[in-house]
Parts: sequence; structure tokens; C-alpha cells
Amino acid sequence: MTPDIGAPGTGITRREFVAATGTAGVAAAAGCTTTTEPAVEERGGSRAAMEPSLPTTSPPEVVDINERGGSVTLRTVAAAHEVHPGQSMGGPVRLPTVWAWQADDGEPSVPGPVLRVEEGTEFEITLDNTGVEMPHTFHVHGLQTTWENDGVPTSTGITVGPDETHTYQFTANTPGTHIYHCHYQTPRHIEMGMYGALRVDPEGYEEADKEYFMTFKEWDSRLSRQLAGGDATYDITNRRPDVFTINGKSAPRTLHPEDGSPVIVDSGDTVRLHLTNAGFRAHPMHTHNHRFRVVERDGSPVPEAAQYARDTQNIGPAERYTVEFEADADPGIYLMHCHKVDHVTNGSTYPGGMLTGIVYREAMDTDIFAQLMEYAGYEG
Repeated sequence: MTPDIGAPGTGITRREFVAATGTAGVAAAAGCTTTTEPAVEERGGSRAAMEPSLPTTSPPEVVDINERGGSVTLRTVAAAHEVHPGQSMGGPVRLPTVWAWQADDGEPSVPGPVLRVEEGTEFEITLDNTGVEMPHTFHVHGLQTTWENDGVPTSTGITVGPDETHTYQFTANTPGTHIYHCHYQTPRHIEMGMYGALRVDPEGYEEADKEYFMTFKEWDSRLSRQLAGGDATYDITNRRPDVFTINGKSAPRTLHPEDGSPVIVDSGDTVRLHLTNAGFRAHPMHTHNHRFRVVERDGSPVPEAAQYARDTQNIGPAERYTVEFEADADPGIYLMHCHKVDHVTNGSTYPGGMLTGIVYREAMDTDIFAQLMEYAGYEG
């Protein structure tokens, strides 16, 4: 079950979070003045271009396929995506329309839900395009599939058109962390949010004390604004990324305990992060004051003899890394961010963008944590 607090994975509950924040957390909630009311013209598009009928995306949930009997329906949903809805640190930042994934009766999200399954499981993904005006497909990296289940329309002849459904069949035959995405007009459909993570737990898998999923992506917001009717023209041959996200959010919203992806730890924890890059550019991710080991890459375990401590890992497009570290630093709040530092911006505002934090529970009852919660727009 996905906890209420922190990045998708196995963190802490909301009750534990409230207990840890103490009076500082209460002060942050009481003193929060961040508003989600945008100026008329913001980087995500004009108010006139926003479609009020669209649902708003939620944070990605972890979907246990085994618990659902080996079958999940993914519905494609047009939605509005608030990358950073507050006015702090260069906000608000919005994508007025995205194409999200929704698992069964859950909420639409960008990235799509984290699909988690045990090695050896035979499972089905039904793509439901009811009410959708364009074709989509479902393609997954890492798994060995039959030809017709590869999800590529040009080579399989299978496209899921408007108001159609199609069931893809898979076997979880490659343990590790993988990605999935729509493979119809791939550059546009990934740019519009149709991507997510798939985790195949090896047989006998033992979870770490804390285990989280993070997917990185840079966006050229012109496509979203153009398709929402705004004054913008997108050109794939002149792509200019201007929005940088972790699990669909930009800092400081990435630090929001319920909407963002802080890595919440207790001193002494073994922490495992499953990192994927759904973008078009590489992102060297750097951790402050913690050195990690890469234990898996693209679904392959890294032999212990080849593992070494590092604090930066470059993640290329479509690459997946699972890294592990011990929460052995002085209990506090430490950054984790892309070290292409222009990716740590919201427009001309630094910091922002592709940045989150490793947050020790012991540091939550502090004034600086309360201030960060105010920047992130946390209202308790």
C-alpha cells in the first residue's frame, strides 16, 4: 500500500508525519500564505487557455498487480497538471493539458501509476481509450514479450483507436525497474505525459527500510499550451525544455509531503531509490551528504564487486538505476537534484525544477522544515 507521505513507495504515514512535525509543522500549516490562484498570463498558459472541465492530476500511486489478480486497466485521461501551483520560487508553473494514465478506479496521474509485480507473474494491461479522440498504445521496456504485445503500431499493426480497448499480455520475466510509455507518435505523446514506471520484484525480494520511486522528465511546455488553445507553437525540431520535474512536480512542490516526492528517512535506515528517466535529455542526479551504490541498472543486478560509493549518477533517456544508501548523515535536510543546474530552475528563478530533499524524520520539528513546507504550499 502506498503511504500518504513522501515519494511513491514505502515511506511513512500521514499520522507519523504529523507527529514528527510537532509545533513547527503546525506553525507551517497555520502560517502558509501560498495561493493557487494564477496571474492571468503564467508560464503554463493563460487563464483563458485553461480548460476548467478537465480533472486535475494526482500524485502517482503504486499499483500492486498481484493484489489485483494480475490484471489492471489503464485509462487515458486528458487532465490539467499543476507542476507547482504556488507563487513561491517562480511559480505557478502549469501544464494546462496533459494526457494522463488512470489505473482502474484510481486518479489520473503524470507520471502514470507505478506498476509493481512479482517475478514470474503472468499479467494483463488493458488500455481503455473510451472518450479519447486519438490513438494510443502501451509499450514497456525490459520485459521479453510476444511480437503482438510490443505496443508499437508500425511493427505490430495494433493501434488502440478512439473509444477502443485492447488487452496486452505480459510475463514478468525480467526483474528490475523498467519504464512504460505510449508508442504512438512517441515524441508528442511522451511530451504530453504518457509515461510511467514498472517494477518487477525478483523472486524472494526483500524491501529496504525505505523504498521510493522517482521518474525524471524535462518538458517543452509549448506543446501543452498549444493543445490547450494557448498562444504557443510547438516544434519538435526546435525543442526548448522549460519545465523540469521529479514525479511530475517542480521544486518547491517536490518537497510537498503529499503532492511531492521528498525522500523521508529515519537515522540508520537502508534506503533504496528506483530512478527512471522518461525525458529526452540526460540528468546527472546528485545527493548531498550521502554516498550511494548502484545495485541495479536497466533491470540487471550489479555485482557487489562492481559497486562503489558515489554521489552523482548520470541517467540517460530511458535508463533505469536502482541505488541504495544508508541514512547515516547528521539528521537534517539534504538536497537531491540534477547537476545540470539550469534544470534546477522555474523560468529564471533558482532554485526550482528538478530538485527534492532527503529529509530525516528527526529534522521535521524545526523552523527550517516549517519554512520549506510553506514554500511547498503545504496546508496540513
